[in-house]
Amino acid sequence: MRKITKLETKNIELPKLKRVAAYARVSVERGRTLHSYSAQVSYYNELIQKNPEWEFAGVYSDLGISGTGIEKRNDFKRLLQDCEEGKIDIILTKSISRFARNTVDLLNVVRHLKELGIEVRFEKEGISSLTGDGELMLSILASFAQEEVISTSNNIKWAIKKKFESGKPQCRYKIYGYRWDSDNLVIEPEEAKIVKLIFEMYLNKVSAERMEIELKKMGVIATNGGYFNIGTIRDMLLNITYTGNLLLQKSYTPNPLVRRKQKNNGQLPKYYVENNHEAIIPMEMFMQVQEERKRRKAEGQRANFGKNITCFSCRVKCPICGKNYMRNSRSRRSNGIKAHIWTCGTRLTGGSKACPAKTINEIALKRVSTKVLGLDEFDSNAFDEQIEKVIVIGDDVLEFHFNDGRIISEKWEFNGRKEYWTEERRKERGEKLKKIWREKNVKKSNDNTSVIK
Repeated sequence: MRKITKLETKNIELPKLKRVAAYARVSVERGRTLHSYSAQVSYYNELIQKNPEWEFAGVYSDLGISGTGIEKRNDFKRLLQDCEEGKIDIILTKSISRFARNTVDLLNVVRHLKELGIEVRFEKEGISSLTGDGELMLSILASFAQEEVISTSNNIKWAIKKKFESGKPQCRYKIYGYRWDSDNLVIEPEEAKIVKLIFEMYLNKVSAERMEIELKKMGVIATNGGYFNIGTIRDMLLNITYTGNLLLQKSYTPNPLVRRKQKNNGQLPKYYVENNHEAIIPMEMFMQVQEERKRRKAEGQRANFGKNITCFSCRVKCPICGKNYMRNSRSRRSNGIKAHIWTCGTRLTGGSKACPAKTINEIALKRVSTKVLGLDEFDSNAFDEQIEKVIVIGDDVLEFHFNDGRIISEKWEFNGRKEYWTEERRKERGEKLKKIWREKNVKKSNDNTSVIK
């Protein structure tokens, strides 16, 4: 007879696999760097998956992104997010410079990952972030990487400066109305017509807002493939390149680690290259446009022909923040009448916490103005001719400054119900309520008729 014996076994825990991810980055999307990027990704895919003690957690990569900051490195931020969620135990990367060139960013990230128990291995330098001397070595080597960025930046700046001194632009930038032929700007005839039209429209009192609408109706396409916007139009009106001349070094990058451009307002020399290429706009017309821009800026909203401007625009001032009052409309729920309200520009955009200045109804503003001007009824032309500005003082006083130097203060008040609840509106409202009552009772009568026998 067969004998069966049960063999007891111990529960053997299988070793837990380390979840390993890799990070790769190249800063330029072309040529050899693209090959380097592809090689990094392939290498880490193979390296992680052939190790029996590792579990593949993915390869994170940023292509064509600088390592001086982390703001634009989307996959790097995704890697950190997955670390926060406990999906990764080890991160592999080629070198410190691939991970980060900014010493502060590097140490902050590595320290945070260390707190989460996550190891970062830098293969080129042979450093692990969890070893005792790892952070010291990282600080030293990251400083070298950062200095390399600054040194490279200085070399590039020197080369650009030499280009500017010889009258050559830094690069072949896109400019509507021209095309590059080798190192020369050549007019593109169809686009040049639109450039001339924009300058002519501006001198004919057409605002940038209005031009945007008109160019869209015409189906005109900008260099980026979309329609012209207000910003593009204003930049074109300022671009001296259209006169056949070049102005070089209009902006610069003060900090190579931040890489944020700033407008050159005298911090560095500018280079003016005369008669560099064929002009689309005569210099005389260009200067007329600049004078017109200054005039419109000085007049503020009143110079904007694309908006509904009244005699009060840019005349009613806030005594707290100094901003102009702006007109906005509100519909009253009770009667549907649209009311025009004047509010401090700061308060209108930021609320009462930004500026507590009093809001004033246009009816009250006109009534007090009529009284101060000594008129029987409000006259916008008389207001334009005599009043320089109106300052809203406190809750109930308007201070009128006349062009002849006189200043008159006058109290104002406004009762919305009293102002809008006229006899005519009262009768209209009464008729409306009677109509509703009649319709309701007729319906009720018809419903009752159907059940009476």
